Amino acid sequence: MNRLFHVPLSPFCRKVRLSLAEKKIEVELVEERYWEQDPDFLRRNPAGKVPVLRMNGLTMAESAAICEYIEEVQPEPALMPREPAARFEVRRLVGWFDDTFHREVTSKLLYERVNKKLMKQGYPDSKNVKSGAARIKFHLDYMGWLLDQRRWLAGDVMTLADFAAASHLSALDYISDVDWNRNAAVKDWYAKIKSRPAFRGILADQVPGFPPPAHYADLDF
Repeated sequence: MNRLFHVPLSPFCRKVRLSLAEKKIEVELVEERYWEQDPDFLRRNPAGKVPVLRMNGLTMAESAAICEYIEEVQPEPALMPREPAARFEVRRLVGWFDDTFHREVTSKLLYERVNKKLMKQGYPDSKNVKSGAARIKFHLDYMGWLLDQRRWLAGDVMTLADFAAASHLSALDYISDVDWNRNAAVKDWYAKIKSRPAFRGILADQVPGFPPPAHYADLDF
């Protein structure tokens, strides 16, 4: 059995989970409290980060590399286009969400509100929370601009770029930090992507001490 060591609200873990689910690859989910620095886990990934995927006799870390591996061993349904320019655009947007969006928004909101409590690292930094709440508006507007020109974020078909974005936004939506009324195109995009069967596991997540809002698992908001 394939095994994924993960944290439910980690957007990087969610991206891998969505890729596996979209391709109907069965996996056992093992919640890993990586911040406790368990020696067995550190042997799997000395970097001490999740996700870590055990599959086909391999133990793999780093979400981007994992998703590329999944795409190569299970190419259908495709999450990467064939054309080099289109593949570049997908990788650019995956990088945008996993780097820029994560640094400016996810780390300022999700990590301050949830991770600090789980890791017993004190209270949220109000300056970081305010910064994240301000920057998410820019990112939602940018997504709206992309979706005004395309059916999906990277083009006319759903790709890993959509899963990367949805992974971050779904984690933030769990703590009610996304203003879905800011941009109708983004709201319609998210409703479309979260209605996919691959999203069911994500919408079923429950984090003790952090109940999701009523709309979180509602496919019609």
